[in-house]
Order: sequence, then C-alpha cells, then structure tokens
Amino acid sequence: MKKAILYSAIALATSFGMSSCGDDFLTIEAAGAVGEGTLMNDQGIEFLLTGAYSSLNGMMPGQWSNPANTLADPVFGDMLGGDTNEGTQAGDQPDWNALEVYSITAANPYILQKWQAIYEVVKRCNNILSILNRAGDKISNADQIAGQAQFLKALWLFEGIRMFGAAIPYVSVEDYDANVDPQVTNHSEGSNVADIYIWSNVEADLQDAINKLPETWSEGNYGRATKWMAKALLGKVYLYWSSPYTGHNGTDASKLSQAKSLLTEVLTSGVDAKGQKYKMVDNYADLFQAGNDWNGEGIIDIQLTLDGSSIWTSAVYGGYYTGFNNTGGTGINTGWGFIQPTYNYVNSMIVDDNGLPAADFESRDVPTKFKEVIDPVTEKVIERSIKTDLTIVTDPRLDISMGRANVPFLDWGAAPEAAWIRSFTNAGVYVTKKHITRVSELGGQALTNYGTSNVKNHRIMRVADVKLMLAEIAIRENDLATALDLINEVRSRAANNYVKAEAGITEGSYKYVDKVNNKQYNDAAAEYMIALYDGFASADEAWTALKRERRAELAFEGHRFFDLARWGDVGETLGKYVAFEKQYLAKYQTTPGNFTCLPIPINEIRASEGRFVQNADWQ
Repeated sequence: MKKAILYSAIALATSFGMSSCGDDFLTIEAAGAVGEGTLMNDQGIEFLLTGAYSSLNGMMPGQWSNPANTLADPVFGDMLGGDTNEGTQAGDQPDWNALEVYSITAANPYILQKWQAIYEVVKRCNNILSILNRAGDKISNADQIAGQAQFLKALWLFEGIRMFGAAIPYVSVEDYDANVDPQVTNHSEGSNVADIYIWSNVEADLQDAINKLPETWSEGNYGRATKWMAKALLGKVYLYWSSPYTGHNGTDASKLSQAKSLLTEVLTSGVDAKGQKYKMVDNYADLFQAGNDWNGEGIIDIQLTLDGSSIWTSAVYGGYYTGFNNTGGTGINTGWGFIQPTYNYVNSMIVDDNGLPAADFESRDVPTKFKEVIDPVTEKVIERSIKTDLTIVTDPRLDISMGRANVPFLDWGAAPEAAWIRSFTNAGVYVTKKHITRVSELGGQALTNYGTSNVKNHRIMRVADVKLMLAEIAIRENDLATALDLINEVRSRAANNYVKAEAGITEGSYKYVDKVNNKQYNDAAAEYMIALYDGFASADEAWTALKRERRAELAFEGHRFFDLARWGDVGETLGKYVAFEKQYLAKYQTTPGNFTCLPIPINEIRASEGRFVQNADWQ
C-alpha cells in the first residue's frame, strides 16, 4: 500500500551530531504534503533522512517541545534514578510529579509521549528504507543512506527496550509497507504474557548498518552515523541483553562475550567521524564546555548550535527544562526551574578520609541548609537564604556537574542565587550545570534571551562510559584486575581539575587534595579529595565501586535509572533513596518495587485490539 507522506516544517537548528550551523545536511525547505515520486531521488531522500535525524532534538510535529521526545531525556534516566527531582513547584507538571514519587501507571501521558516519539522515528526510518527498496538506481549512495536509517531506527528501539522492556513490537519495513497500521504484536498466539522480544531485530539492524556505514565523513557531515557508532551501540545492546534484570526481559548471558569484543574494538581501534582516535579528554570539565565537542571522547552525540535569538534554538531537553528559574520572567515566584539535583546525589559524592566514595553517605546529614519564609496571605516567598557547608569533603566532579550555594557557577557568578530556584521545599537547593551554557559562550547575551539554549553537544555515549561498561564486564568475568585498571583510569581523569575559589563568592579557604597525582591545591572553592582504588578484595567490592563510579562520572547524562534496572537494583537502591530524600522533601513517601521498565501505555494496548499485552512488571 502506498502511503501519503506529510513532511511538516520542523526547526532543524538542532540535529543529531551536526557540526555548526550552515551545513547543507541541516538545510531543508518547509514542505506540506509531498508525493512519493518527488522524494524518490537524492534530494528527496536527504530531506527524509534529515527528518529522521531531527527527531533527536525532541521537536515532534504537533507537540510542544518536550523532553519525553528526545534521547537526552533527563526525566526517565536521571529523575527515576534518584539523581534529580522534577524541580519547579508543587503541583506543576503533575505527569512528571507522579513519576518522580514513583506513582507510576500505564495511563501517565508522559510515558505515552515517549512511546509515540520512539515509534514516530521508527516510522520515519521505515519510510526511508521503503523508498530505497523501490527507487532502484534513482538514488546514489543508497547503502549509506539505508545504514543511517537502520542506525537511527535501532538507536530509538533500544531506547524503547530500556523504557518498556524488550517485549515491545518490532516494525519491519515489510510491516510498514503492508498496512497503514502495521499489524505487529509483542506476544505469541494465545498468550497473555509479553514474550516476543526484539533484541535480535535490533541486532540485525545494527549489523546491517555496520556493513553499510563509512568509518568517517567529510567536513560538514561529521555528525552522521558511522560504522564505529553502530559498533559501539551494538556493544551496549549486547551488554543490556546479557544483564541480570529480574528474570525476564528475554535476557541472554551468553551475549556478554560479544559486548566485550565489540566495546574493546571500539576503544582500541575506533575513530570519530573526523578520524580522531577515541580517547578520554584530559579534563573532565572540558566535556561540558563549548568548543570541545569534537575531541575524541564523544561516540554518539546530539550536537547543538546557537543560532539567532530564540530561546528554543538549542533546547535539547525541550523548552525551559535546562534553564534557570526566572528565564521567562522576573521575581522569585515566576519563571522556570526544572530538573534539580537531589540531596541523595549530593551526599553520594562525599568521600572518606582516603578520598574514596564514603560508604555511609546515606547516614550523613546534607551539607546545605536553607531558609524560606512564605507570606501566609499572598502565599509568596518573602525571604530566602541558602548556606553550604564547604568543609565537607567531596569528589571534585560534584561542583563541575552541578551548582551549590557559595560555589562559583561557570561564569554566571554565585550559584544558586535564590531566584534561580522556584521552591526549596519542593525541589531542594541545587541546580544542574553540565548542560548549562556559559555567558561567554552566548556572546554575553542576557539570560532572558538564551536561558535554555546550549552550544555544546549532549553525549549519548562517550569513552568513559564505554570504559566503565568494560569494567562491569570484567567484574562479571571475575577479572578484578582489569576492572580495577579501567575504573582507576576514569578516576585519574577526574583528578585533573576542580572548581577554584572566586573572590566575593567563596566564603572561607579550602583545599583540593589530589591523591592520584600526589598534589595539593589551596585555592579550591570547597574541600575536595580524590584517590585511586588500591585493589578489590572481592567481586562484591568491585561491584560497589563500579556502581558508585558510574553515578559519579555520568550524573545528569540519562544513565542512572537504566543502570539500576538492568542490574536488578531498583527496589533496594531507590527504596534507600526515598527513605533518605523524604527527610528533606516531604513529597517522597512511596517506596518503589523492583521494576525494570515502565508500563506500556494503556492507550496503545487498547488501540492494538489484542496485539499488545502489558509487560511483566506491570500486569
């Protein structure tokens, strides 16, 4: 059946892995309903391919900019994992709030939006592949285009696996061609259990992509999918496929060796689209600074560019979700202020006397106190103050990753100013930093104009992540020496920089003790310390170190919940998190069970007329 193709006018200032604005690959004229014949040529197929790439910025047709629509979504990876809370004020964004306090149902509209985003991209990619199948020699470089579409399709379906479990429907090109509503299912005939898993389908798409994609691209096309991106993604798929979970999700422990082989090949032989060998950059903070995007560490990036004066230009999370409170207004009760780090996360960065993660962090008091006075008549905040105990010793990555009171915040000054946070009592006193742009990177423009724009890549996968995945594999193979080396490599890089004191912001005199390089600096903004592990006495000890290191290194990059889920740790770890957090934020009361994924949206199950059934965690 031939399908009418509607290509809506989409803002393409943000696109997957693109270099700077002005690339031909980004440029597309607005279009309405387009006939298939018009697209069955080089220009037409590039239009469609750009549409598939552009999906990664979260701007789906007909929807307000929404983080549920992007792979850089901080809600599911970070908020469900206990590294951030919703932020904002009580009662705002109730769909988010239900998720953050683990009141999760299949009717949550935010979960539905993520499902719709995943299958929208699958549809776009299948449309490309379908046209390529029928175009014959009308399209040059058809294999490369097909490989890019297969990579993007697999990337989003892997997001679907992480979100909803592996028993989600796989839509093949043949299914797409056969029916406007592809007649796919996630369970075998006569079964009421989701038991048709798509691991092998995603594997096949990525293997095809590896065979078709180039290793590098020419200038102006650096962000396109490459053979090495596909290999890295397939390695991660294999790791998840072999992970423990909780006895379902169609996992297969034998895939661990394939994960190890591919991820090792990526680190030893892989190059980015410019041909630079993959490596960790020297300084942790450089990962989150504009101008350091193509530095060898990014493996799969969403690249952002700043263009024009619109606050929507590069808002990869959607709208104001990376902006400070007051971005859209004035006064301490207006504006925005979403996605704030949790007290539990901050405490997890406290170190012991040896410079290693403190084992008792959840029994310690939080290092930041606040005062908030609300007028009982107007219900507005009339007084606020925040004070951080900077003598509590933490990992130096803490203040590089997020903002605390009395610590310099990039080049914005002191952070967080009271007006940058909507409600202390609902969301705490911290702000994220990794994805916030410096004033200097914005050309000195006012916060009100550029509060949510960003000029630095969001990395879906980077080299340190791969090193820690290989460390995990080594622990599972009882190769504790290799795991130690890999974890210490990541910690060694973390030792290379720290936030320095600034006059007028930092109160007191603090030092950074770098036990990795046997140095001490007396100009720190707070007390910091970091050291290497001497060795692991057991696999359990190595597991603990690995899990703490992934949290410290990858905070606010969308990994935390998915790590806990595949390890089978959701119930225990998040139970402790809720018990800790409710000491400071009253909204946390519900202890989550040991679920490994979110429920399939009830709307989709009902609309499928029996072809979909709910996954095991939510039946």
